[in-house]
Amino acid sequence: MPLRGRGASAGGTGQARSAGGVAYTLERKRVKNINLRLRADGSVWASAAPRVPAAAVDAFVAGRAGWIQRQQAALAARAEARGAEPLPAPDEALALFSAVSARIFPLFARQLCGQPPELRVRAMTSRWGVCHPARRRITLALQLAAKPPELVEYVVLHEYCHFVHPNHGPAFWALLEGYMPDARARRRALRGG
Repeated sequence: MPLRGRGASAGGTGQARSAGGVAYTLERKRVKNINLRLRADGSVWASAAPRVPAAAVDAFVAGRAGWIQRQQAALAARAEARGAEPLPAPDEALALFSAVSARIFPLFARQLCGQPPELRVRAMTSRWGVCHPARRRITLALQLAAKPPELVEYVVLHEYCHFVHPNHGPAFWALLEGYMPDARARRRALRGG
């Protein structure tokens, strides 16, 4: 039973439904299991094969109503906390991120053929950063600039590691922790825990 949260994308259109006090959208796809996703805006999407009865999907969603409501509350709390932090201007944030990137880039210069990636800044609600290896680009959340320097450093290094390992598999975490032994503690601090 895959459960994905934190901004998992759900494309296409679906059927609006409700089960167990949870409003959700049902998408019909060629999937083996019933998949449940909580999007960054707190909306709930379920996908199931066309052969799976809607009542079975309703029961699946209703059985996870407690988890869904806890995740939605956590998303709302994070969004509220981010909104309370004073944000710098985008050009100030870019200058901050560029300085951190300049310190980290030499670790990845060989993988990037000596060419630093393009850095961008934008307001994001569900992620601190995104790496696009094929475009040689890192986009960082404007909200990250209000965080302590060690957390900014964690996110920038995290995104650089995606140039070597595009997923979050064991090799990715080993690389990240090889450069930053306290990466897990920084990650927990960034998540507010």
